[in-house]
Amino acid sequence: MLMRTDPFRELDRFTQQVFGSPGTWSRPTAMPMDAYRSGDEFVVVFDLPGVDPSAIDLDVERNVLTVRAERRPAAGEGVEMQVSERPLGVFSRQLFLGDSLDAEHISAAYEAGVLTLRIPVAERAKPRKISIDHRPEQRAIHS
Repeated sequence: MLMRTDPFRELDRFTQQVFGSPGTWSRPTAMPMDAYRSGDEFVVVFDLPGVDPSAIDLDVERNVLTVRAERRPAAGEGVEMQVSERPLGVFSRQLFLGDSLDAEHISAAYEAGVLTLRIPVAERAKPRKISIDHRPEQRAIHS
């Protein structure tokens, strides 16, 4: 199971949206995500439109998965911006992976601005059947 433990993260995200402060490496902006279980794996999907795949960094340390990405300005130097509404800067999200997930076998794919992570459920956490030994009772025959 995925666990989130930072109760102030949503407040930080709201403040950044209201005041429009771009994310920095020391204070990144949160990125929107969805997470769900599909069979024997958890799927986590992040919206990162306009982010170059080489600007995405994934790390796992002690069951903490960190996703960082940076969206840089698309316009080059000497360009006079007329409208600039798309958020720029650094985006980050941390997920605390429960012991029931296999952090050694996470796969990642990036397509059309969407980063998809697939985290398998650990073998030890999968449901399994337990067999029951059954020996017929020997009953005494009464005459």
